[in-house]
Amino acid sequence: MATLHDLLAEHTALSEAAALHLQRLVAEWQLLADLSFADYVLAVRGADGQLVYVAQVRPNTASTLFQHDEVGHRVQNPASPQGDNPLVEAAYASGRIERDAAPVRFGDLLVHRIAVPVTFDGEVIAALGRAGDAGDALPSSPLESAYRAAAEALCRMVVDGVFPLDEANSLGLSTPRAGDGFIRLGADGRVVYASPNALSAVHRMGWTADLGSARLADVFAELLTDPFDAVDVGAMLDAAVGVDGSGRLPDPDLPLRMELDARRSSVLIRAVPLRAGEAADGAVLLIRDVTEVKRRDLALLSKDATIREIHHRVKNNLQSVSALLRLQARRSDNSETVVALNEAVQRVSSIALVHEMLSGSVDEVVDLDVVVDRLLPSLVDVWAPGGAGGVRVRRVSRLGVLPADLAMPLVQVLTEVLQNSIEHAFVGVTDTAELIVDGERDLRGLTVRVIDNGVGLPADFDLAASDRLGLQIVRTLVSGDLGGQIDMRPGPDGRGTVVSIRIPLH
Repeated sequence: MATLHDLLAEHTALSEAAALHLQRLVAEWQLLADLSFADYVLAVRGADGQLVYVAQVRPNTASTLFQHDEVGHRVQNPASPQGDNPLVEAAYASGRIERDAAPVRFGDLLVHRIAVPVTFDGEVIAALGRAGDAGDALPSSPLESAYRAAAEALCRMVVDGVFPLDEANSLGLSTPRAGDGFIRLGADGRVVYASPNALSAVHRMGWTADLGSARLADVFAELLTDPFDAVDVGAMLDAAVGVDGSGRLPDPDLPLRMELDARRSSVLIRAVPLRAGEAADGAVLLIRDVTEVKRRDLALLSKDATIREIHHRVKNNLQSVSALLRLQARRSDNSETVVALNEAVQRVSSIALVHEMLSGSVDEVVDLDVVVDRLLPSLVDVWAPGGAGGVRVRRVSRLGVLPADLAMPLVQVLTEVLQNSIEHAFVGVTDTAELIVDGERDLRGLTVRVIDNGVGLPADFDLAASDRLGLQIVRTLVSGDLGGQIDMRPGPDGRGTVVSIRIPLH
């Protein structure tokens, strides 16, 4: 599906700054749709001079009038309530909000339409078409009236080119919806209207009285556990409502979203300044009770810390086992026993290395590149034959990140393969010995190749029939734990060996 950026690039020659303004508007216009109880579409003028819809939003507070996707359609579409809409062209030309004198009937629907020009840097660059159900003859409730009044104020700000704001959100906080809790503030920072959900959220914070016409900054100051938060939220609300009377919008560096902790609950708030031309018109405050969400987040953090501590302790225990095996190997006079114990040390150490990676990660994933880069030098130090003049090892491509349940057996397989190559491939080799770890990854799986330039495989070598413990471990792990395949064959020039391990990624 084409993105808004793609559609703007396809249909218009807007500047990057103008396109960014429209992208910000689309990122914020769910609030407009919810407050208006109406569908919105965004129309821009194409290269052929015709208006085309490039974005669409449906309300969460009412039934949609758009049963079909309007994106990509021309404005001349009589079959749609928002389609053949002369108001959009009129608003584009006049730079003013255009309205139907009376609701328009489309089949069984009675629709009220308006069109709002989108202004940027003093120029109309797009138009919003709005369509809402006009069939309900009942008088509006206080909540509906407050919603619609705020929506009209925001539409006027769209015409003035000051909505949406380029606001700071360095913490990446999410946006509460109008249905979560809606409070309309006057230019003095006092509550003009609070929705039932907003009242419930404030009451859960510990406020026992009715909000009435209270100054909201004072209410929060009394409820919040952190006095610095009280100062910050007071400054935010004062800037949002424009208490200085200048009508200036808040500084772009001033956060307009905060997470507040009270004695009984936590809430997420967002202030949306309202302006009428050069005059302050108060603000809308959206509030969401996030107490349970935060409690679950803390529980997950505690669980994550426990899991990482377990990985750390397992790593320490495995390192102790490695040390004991290494000590036993040094005390043994039997060369075969020494070799077997050293192999066991490397196997245990490779598992410990994965646990060490997991103990420092917030996710149960392992970066294979880091593991291989740490594994190669230790294997060379232990197993490189003295007559080989040193073995040069390197990784030449990125293997990427794997889940722990795949990374653990794969690292064990790589340990066995690398150890086998270093120990046996370069016996009697007098020139430069080289070992390369290569790989490639696609949507279906990961292929890891271990390539050496050593003496190659014996003529009668059969991987399936080999009775070597290391190769038996490799076969079992690849076919069982990893569900993959392994192949060992001579190098492309007949020299050395190429071991290919292919595992599926689901």
